[in-house]
Amino acid sequence: MPDHSHWQDDPRPLGAYASMMGVYCAAAGAAALALRGKRRNVRRPGGVDLALLALATQHVTRLVSKDSVTAPLRAPFTEFEGAAGEGEVNERVVGSGLRHAVGELLSCPFCLGQWAATGLVAGSVAAPTLGTAAVTVLATAQVSDYLQLAYAALRHRQ
Repeated sequence: MPDHSHWQDDPRPLGAYASMMGVYCAAAGAAALALRGKRRNVRRPGGVDLALLALATQHVTRLVSKDSVTAPLRAPFTEFEGAAGEGEVNERVVGSGLRHAVGELLSCPFCLGQWAATGLVAGSVAAPTLGTAAVTVLATAQVSDYLQLAYAALRHRQ
């Protein structure tokens, strides 16, 4: 059994991080077990599929972690610091232990990426038509965001 006594001196909530990794692994494992009967119907994703999944993952992670409208999801774990521009906010993680760890996950698009990608891929395997529709909507919304930012940058240059 590993000795975790030094964890008490670490300012990070390592035990909470370990618990969250356990939740992720359990959920991913449960999804894999639940979907194992569909493995013959799963095809290897092509370049366009991967690009759409990447755009959808980026969109959902920014939506959850930074969007003003989803602030109520993060409110128990974060504190508002200020606007970050284009409908996004900066927030500071509050609390300790599991509360702090969940706050870090919910306020960090990079941290959420693995969770979101796993959910999108599992959803696409479980319900291919609905999964494809969800990925398409999210990817299209992300491209739209890029176009809005490009338009604003062009207007600003004039």
